[in-house]
Amino acid sequence: MLAYTYIEKGQFKLTEKPVPELQKPTDAIVKVTLASICTSDLHIRHGSVPRAVPGITVGHEMVGIVEKTGDKVTTVKPGDRVTVNVETFCGHCFFCRHGFVNNCTDPDGGWALGCRIDGGQTEYVRVPYADQGLNRIPDSVSDEQALFTGDILATGFWAARISEISPEDTVLIIGAGPTGICTLLCTMLKKPGRIIVCEKSEERRRFVREHYPEILVTTPEDCREFAAAHSNHGGADRVIEVAGTPETFRMAWECARPNAIVTIVAMYDTPQILPLPDMYGKNLTFKTGGVDGCDCAEILELIEKGLLDTTPLITHRYPLNRIDEAYRIFENHLDGVIKVAIY
Repeated sequence: MLAYTYIEKGQFKLTEKPVPELQKPTDAIVKVTLASICTSDLHIRHGSVPRAVPGITVGHEMVGIVEKTGDKVTTVKPGDRVTVNVETFCGHCFFCRHGFVNNCTDPDGGWALGCRIDGGQTEYVRVPYADQGLNRIPDSVSDEQALFTGDILATGFWAARISEISPEDTVLIIGAGPTGICTLLCTMLKKPGRIIVCEKSEERRRFVREHYPEILVTTPEDCREFAAAHSNHGGADRVIEVAGTPETFRMAWECARPNAIVTIVAMYDTPQILPLPDMYGKNLTFKTGGVDGCDCAEILELIEKGLLDTTPLITHRYPLNRIDEAYRIFENHLDGVIKVAIY
């Protein structure tokens, strides 16, 4: 089968690999019907993910049809359409029992697919711990509607959940790329008093205004003053940082009111610094880290009810044998709202 493979820093290549087989009774084999390109894939290619293993098939955002299941898989069966969770988790270790599935202690726990084991930009993928890693797609939900469930939509849902948003809050979301839009959609479900989106790209700001006219939009240059003017206590009550640059990292805490919660969703290429002397007295709570993707069943229910719709994000569609071209399109349009679907 064709598989898009991490060769070395700076190089991915479409290669031939054997169709994966079940390795454990908790595994499933999924025929991939639709996958997408994520900026995290670019982080791997740029060498910014040290744990990524050369030789693995990349891709961690996909849907498909169950082909085979191990003897201990009980929640899905061959023929089921499923979403695939970005994370592998056993479901019974300390961290899994507390919902911290990104920190699962299994050797393949956390972000494994497309990073440490073969992922989904291919024809078939082996999913460890299939009972936890797969969710059946409702019959009324299309593959495109479900595509982002296991990764960027799960990220946005998790970010909104851990930010402890209340109806009185002003929420500032920094970044309006695909993950930022998913975070916006999930924040809207919380019905806060105001939502502000800060984005440098004119194209992305236009997308937000067109699709979500009730959302306030500002630029990085004006963000601090804009957030203060549109909140009750001199800054945003909740800030969710989804952009991933040194400038937006600093902006996140600068735009927060004292005693606010700042949630860092973005993945960074370089270390960031907390300038504690400058921050002293703001008494901020920071929440950071990789998504705990254990809300996929609830997300699919919300999609089925029409409360979450990410299909406007899918702007390009390419067959697998043109994936090099798809990557070029994706990487050259990172200042726009764009997701490339691979079939």
